[in-house]
Amino acid sequence: MTSVLELSKAAPFLIEQDYAAYTPDQHAIWAELVRRRMPQLEQHAAQEYLDGFEALCLSYDRLPNLAGVSAKLQRRTGWNTTPVSGFMPAPAFFEMLAARHFPTTTWLRSRDALDYTPEPDIFHDVFGHVPMHAHPVFADFLAHYGQLCARIQDEAILERIGRVFWYTVEFGLILQDGHIKVYGSGLISSDGECSNVVSGGCAVRRFVLDEVLQTPVKVDEMHRLLFAIESFDELYEAMHTLEARIDRGSWLDA
Repeated sequence: MTSVLELSKAAPFLIEQDYAAYTPDQHAIWAELVRRRMPQLEQHAAQEYLDGFEALCLSYDRLPNLAGVSAKLQRRTGWNTTPVSGFMPAPAFFEMLAARHFPTTTWLRSRDALDYTPEPDIFHDVFGHVPMHAHPVFADFLAHYGQLCARIQDEAILERIGRVFWYTVEFGLILQDGHIKVYGSGLISSDGECSNVVSGGCAVRRFVLDEVLQTPVKVDEMHRLLFAIESFDELYEAMHTLEARIDRGSWLDA
């Protein structure tokens, strides 16, 4: 595993989590956020997410200590939740993913912003993302995504590949036992986005790599279309397909 000391591009953004600095009110806000989301997720989240939440012993009533989470995650899939100062440029972000270090913010939204924050906070990053990193196939897929993007300089290609990330890691769905389940962090951490899916307000299509590559990302409105995989192996295979296309210069075969 790559040490944080070897993350040259990400180095300026790496920080320490001052866990003792969190206030009782911040722990209470975390507890409120978890309490609000879990009933819906117990019904509509992918089993792999729920298993990961339990395996990492994430607390219902206290903010996560990233070092403790990383210790458990490292033993399962080699991943770490690595604290960062905030938004990172793409090269630093990809470098961290490739090395199995998930860039994790340490700040928490305020009580008057429980429903929405314009920038990811520790609730989005840990509650939304990290349980899936305990799943070996998803963990390998995410690292492979980072490795592929880290070696690409063409912004047009990166934008298209970014659509795969958006419609899987951020807003991914999976078909399990005949039902659509959520696993993407934007759905896991947002009542509005998740309710939009489970209430039928969003069309759901079968995950097809070419269609995903041709579906632009819209960040300023509720999703009208998302894609459902049938297994996480499908994501890993899609990354291999995409990498092979890029290597032979035909990255969009549609």
